[in-house]
Amino acid sequence: MRFQLLGPLSVTDGRDVVMLPPSKPTALLAALLLRPGSIVPTDRLRDIVWGEEHPTTAKTALQSCVLRLRRLFAKYGIEHQAVVAVAGGYRIDADADTLDLLHFRRLVARATASGNDSELYTLRSALALWQGGLLSNVPSDLLHRDEVPRLAEERLRVLERVCDIELEHGRCREALVDLWEVTRVYPAHERFAAQLVEALYRTGRQTEALAEYRRIKGHLREGLGVDPRAELQRLELAILRGEDLGRAEPTRRRAAPSERTAIPGAPSPQDTPGSLATPRSPDSLGSLGSSGSPTSPASPASPASPGSPAPADREAVATSIASPVATPVATPTASPPPPPLPSVPGFTGREAEVSSLVHLLTAERPEGDAERAPFAVLSGAPGIGKTALALHVAHLVGRHFPDGCLLLPLTRPDGSPRPAEEAADELRRTLPAGRGTGLSGGRSLLVLDDVVHPDQVRPLLTAYACGAAIVTSRMGLAALVATHGGTVHRLGALDPEQSQALLTAVVGRERIAAEPTAALTLAAACGHHPLALRIAAARLLTRPRLRLADYAGWLRNDPVGRLSLADDPRMSVPQRLDEALQRLPPALADAHLRLAGSPHHPLTASGAAGLLGLPEDTAEQVIERLLDAGLLEEGQPGAFWTHDLLRAHARRAAGSSVGHAPALLRPPRHGESPQLDGSRPAALR
Repeated sequence: MRFQLLGPLSVTDGRDVVMLPPSKPTALLAALLLRPGSIVPTDRLRDIVWGEEHPTTAKTALQSCVLRLRRLFAKYGIEHQAVVAVAGGYRIDADADTLDLLHFRRLVARATASGNDSELYTLRSALALWQGGLLSNVPSDLLHRDEVPRLAEERLRVLERVCDIELEHGRCREALVDLWEVTRVYPAHERFAAQLVEALYRTGRQTEALAEYRRIKGHLREGLGVDPRAELQRLELAILRGEDLGRAEPTRRRAAPSERTAIPGAPSPQDTPGSLATPRSPDSLGSLGSSGSPTSPASPASPASPGSPAPADREAVATSIASPVATPVATPTASPPPPPLPSVPGFTGREAEVSSLVHLLTAERPEGDAERAPFAVLSGAPGIGKTALALHVAHLVGRHFPDGCLLLPLTRPDGSPRPAEEAADELRRTLPAGRGTGLSGGRSLLVLDDVVHPDQVRPLLTAYACGAAIVTSRMGLAALVATHGGTVHRLGALDPEQSQALLTAVVGRERIAAEPTAALTLAAACGHHPLALRIAAARLLTRPRLRLADYAGWLRNDPVGRLSLADDPRMSVPQRLDEALQRLPPALADAHLRLAGSPHHPLTASGAAGLLGLPEDTAEQVIERLLDAGLLEEGQPGAFWTHDLLRAHARRAAGSSVGHAPALLRPPRHGESPQLDGSRPAALR
């Protein structure tokens, strides 16, 4: 169990969050947690709980509050977090695993000590712990006067450092997301104002930068009768003179059609090396900008012949990629940088996965291992956040790959796989003159997105062995890992804390803090599913007067059918799940609908056999196929469960019968995927 101070005071076990009611025991608990491991004098506690006017029975009443806290701890199974009575006061012990305030401080200390590329990620992880209005459910004027400003200052120092790092790396548009909000909450904070002015100027918005300078100048003069400090005045003069402030973001180069596919509505460039076109919305990303509207997809790549190359053909593909003269292309004298990766606004959670991936991609490669590219497989259900995680990590490690970070979709918009030759041809056009193969002296990072079969990936990993790759797939790709090594991360739903952080990052801290309980209810209605949370957040952004409680109640009546955005059919939970079923053989899709729609969970092989009318060994194979497709999750050995949204979707789509049992025994062949006979499941016709 963990206490959460960085927001409304609450208790969580990692899945469920209990918001404590405004009461005197709640104020007492907050006072003790703000000084973990230290004795808080009884006089101080009485002032915090009752204010300056103590009741005559304050001593006895304080003991009663302590007793009520101990009962609360027993109720939630946290008796070990005892309130200890000592001479002169009370004490509660806590550490970074049981108190979010100490966890925040530990992350900040770790980031400060590291001083490397992980500093930004670690600091952002620390900021993600803040979940709304500080101690908003604690009825104590003394704490709000003395302690809340001190805690808020800790957060502001970290946020200031985060914006400094973003600006140092030329990621001005990333910094703007935080700076617009914080300068409105703290209009007299000159350092944040200076960062905002600088970020605006570096992104080519000189008029807005000067307007922001005039705002802070007017605010300081009217409110305090002082002028802005010297740093801001020098910045204004540099803008008026049109001076170069140092490292700035590169502007997007308008490439010729032969170099890359145009990306209509693509996000603004960052200084991190970039990607290829993106023909679909990244998993759970939704590409929400500051306005909350999703970005448009790229044009689909050129059509390709179905099927996969034979082993000899795969060798030829790998050789042709590695050779810069394999396919003559007209290139400029100086090869242009690849187009930039899409950004991942408001990315939160996945701390363990991000840390592991950053280490994998930036660690020194041992001698004798230069023949094999380090790579990781990110697998999981549709919309679970695989592409968003891959892009977020690619932005963090981009400076380690001088030849660029490239996003290469390996599935067409209709769900059919792109053959390796087509992917290789696109890479040759985007990485001319040997880039990424080691012949140019640099390294590239490939984000191979939405892979259907290992044969799509193997030749690319061989040709780009001097670089690295992140592979995203709904499939487990065990055969790829067996032949090429790599690490595997299977992504599941977010925990409640991460879901709340995502909603806060997208919707805004003030709105979530105003209805913290409703925000938790909304996250639960979304099943803590990243794509669903993004869609819900986008709807809230476009309807600023909609109460979170009303929206959560409306959504719970039909969570699948109502998790769609009318202006972009791709931002739709039901459509994403329909597409996932269309990729399956019809018999396997029917089996999923029956199993997911069953009220009996968790599932076992014997239970599945009864539901499907199949022998138990055949039912085990069905479960394995659904598990590999990301439509089942495994809990205890032999026990399986389906995500709530997938179950709701299955109930909506139910109505067909399973009549193709023999087809379930045959694994899908690459080239006839996404289904064996090309037809759609009966429930989706």
